[in-house]
Amino acid sequence: MRILYGVQGTGNGHLTRARVIAPAFARAGVEVDYLFSGRPRDKFFDMEVFGDFQCKRGLSFTTHKGQISLWRTARDNRLGEWWRDVRQLDLSGYDLVLNDFEPVSAWAAKRQGVPCIGISHQNAFNHPVPVTGDQWHNRLIMKYFAPTSVALGCHWHHFGCELLPPFIEEIAPAPTEADKVLVYLPFEEAADIHALLAPLTGHRFMVYHGSDAPEGLPAHIHWRGFSREGFQQDLASCAGVVCSAGFELVSEALVLGKKLLLKPLQGQFEQLSNALALELLGAAESMKSMDPERVAQWLQSPGIEPIVYPQMGDALVQWLLARRWDDVAGLCEQAWSQAKLPEAWQHKWATAY
Repeated sequence: MRILYGVQGTGNGHLTRARVIAPAFARAGVEVDYLFSGRPRDKFFDMEVFGDFQCKRGLSFTTHKGQISLWRTARDNRLGEWWRDVRQLDLSGYDLVLNDFEPVSAWAAKRQGVPCIGISHQNAFNHPVPVTGDQWHNRLIMKYFAPTSVALGCHWHHFGCELLPPFIEEIAPAPTEADKVLVYLPFEEAADIHALLAPLTGHRFMVYHGSDAPEGLPAHIHWRGFSREGFQQDLASCAGVVCSAGFELVSEALVLGKKLLLKPLQGQFEQLSNALALELLGAAESMKSMDPERVAQWLQSPGIEPIVYPQMGDALVQWLLARRWDDVAGLCEQAWSQAKLPEAWQHKWATAY
């Protein structure tokens, strides 16, 4: 079986999932080509596992000051270039397209009649999971942004639905440093992060951000450039994480038992819904604005119980190779039977698995 794997490159969550699945394909001896879109090629890093991958402009959302900007999104996306890439992508040599919310390969597969299986957190919103901030255009985006033949959704809890657990890279454990906090707020301005953390001198903050460090940074704020290895080391040893409400980093923090304070991207119903789901589970706290007092309160809160999820890469690959694509329920049941959720979660949405 020859597979094209299309991955949305806006943000790092889709890439994290692909870094779990790619080695599983290699272990199974499957021939896979990779296509990424959503950011310039030179903005991708730690991509060795994907070999000589393709890169397209694709489609993405533009943010401004911690919120999605619809007019900037319309201005920055080039629909003509995207549609040209869709028409020019030749899938005649592939048996299957695996797709993680990537619009070029998904629409090319739809046009050419190639089976396309989606695996993403976005697909979870096809099910009755906790949702807030939903508007009519969100449903259109979920339905038409990257259409697939079969849509597999991932979430932290099954919520009584046919969903899969997160796909998580194994992170080497490290002793917890009680005063160390990892900060990943990619949609916030660097100056705003500086102002948020500057008064909180009793802790050390490891900030990962795409902008240069602001001038006059105090000694307790450590500004990092992007490095997957360094990021994972800081994540493993920190006591807590302040981040946006994306899916993959939160998943890694839950597995490591790191307490979470979320600042959802305003206007983005997926992130708002993620924060709601975690609050309903008692697994995280959230804040609507960059409020130092709110962070100070959270810093005094207790830790959380680690979650145990199974390693999902090999399970998905074997399911794909067996061509049991109509048996989503069987794949989900197998996965959740191996998960170990906190006792406090057991009574919540306990009608499945």
